[in-house]
Amino acid sequence: MRHALALICALLPLPALAEMSAAEFEAYTQGKTLYFGQSGAPYGAEIYHENRRVQWSFLDGHCKEGRWYEADGLICFVYEDNPTPQCWSFIESPSGLVARFENNPTQTELYEAKELNDPLLCLGPEVGV
Repeated sequence: MRHALALICALLPLPALAEMSAAEFEAYTQGKTLYFGQSGAPYGAEIYHENRRVQWSFLDGHCKEGRWYEADGLICFVYEDNPTPQCWSFIESPSGLVARFENNPTQTELYEAKELNDPLLCLGPEVGV
């Protein structure tokens, strides 16, 4: 009987990881610098400041100031150079955050590659001659 029960349990689907609420996302990210990857390659990093302010970089020395907010159960970001909301769903996996870009869910899925307390490399404004 025990073997039959174990077989039945093994065949049942695992529970899906739940999307994070705004409160959970804020508690997880505030004060951190998270680096994200995509398909095994670095994608970018974001610093999560107080009051839901953020600073994003594609790791190219250029940083964008922005903020995040919750809308319809998603975490949406707007940045200084783009007022169009970029909305994501986040889940916390055993290895860190997984983010799916809900503006186009087939396009981008990111995973948390690492957390560092080091500041992002943000070069100053470009100055010409």
